[in-house]
Amino acid sequence: MNDELPEFRTRASLADDLNRIGLRAGDTVMVHAAMSKVGPLLNGPDALSNAILDVVGPEGTMVVYTSWDSRHDDLMDDDGRVLPEWRDHVPGFDRQASRAVRMNGIIAEFVRTMPGAHRSANPGASVAAIGKLAEWITADHPQDYGYGEGSPLAKLVERGGRVLMVGAPWDTMTLAHHADHLANLPDKLVRRYEVPFAGDAARTWRVVEEFDTTEPVIEGLPDDYIEQIVTAYVASGAGSEGLIGLAPSLLVDAKPMLAFAIDWLEGHPKAA
Repeated sequence: MNDELPEFRTRASLADDLNRIGLRAGDTVMVHAAMSKVGPLLNGPDALSNAILDVVGPEGTMVVYTSWDSRHDDLMDDDGRVLPEWRDHVPGFDRQASRAVRMNGIIAEFVRTMPGAHRSANPGASVAAIGKLAEWITADHPQDYGYGEGSPLAKLVERGGRVLMVGAPWDTMTLAHHADHLANLPDKLVRRYEVPFAGDAARTWRVVEEFDTTEPVIEGLPDDYIEQIVTAYVASGAGSEGLIGLAPSLLVDAKPMLAFAIDWLEGHPKAA
């Protein structure tokens, strides 16, 4: 017997961990994961995504934040227009084919390409989902203010969904951008930029408008404000923490997490 064999985490062992942290059958859950922290996996990231689907069952749904893997933000002028010399080179967004942005972790692309997965049509705010509510969650995603009303995040809250952070930094909780949208804050930073969309014959261009998610939504908020919000929420006794594989993880209910984030934002001195 080889004592040097890795201690693999498996679909079954991860399902046990998910049950211990409190994930349940029928849950609609948005997942953020740093797969490198989970430990050696048999079958790679699919072990985790399939374990989640095993636990939530046929009545449940798994959601991941995909955005899209475009770099054309670096090719814009000060008005958010793509520079003329680059316009013929920037590929259009195709929700069926465009890759998930790599900074969101490898699980986003793995889930996006699972058989039966659906992906929403707002490029920067797009999510992929698989399960009972996947088609509904990803349908009719507004092109402007894609983290606000009518968005997959709003639907997650509406259906009593949850957010699972598997080793992911707490400042990556995308639900916080829904709080950015809903909070009553002065002088929110607005971002307008061009996006190309793939078509059968040619690309079409559209200017998208949203509250800025690349910076704190108002000037004066700390850069790590999302991490501060989640930390304060957990310190209040909310959420469930535990290990999934080797990854320190957090499971929260989306609706109270959102309400806490809105209150935190509106109560910040810079919101006065």
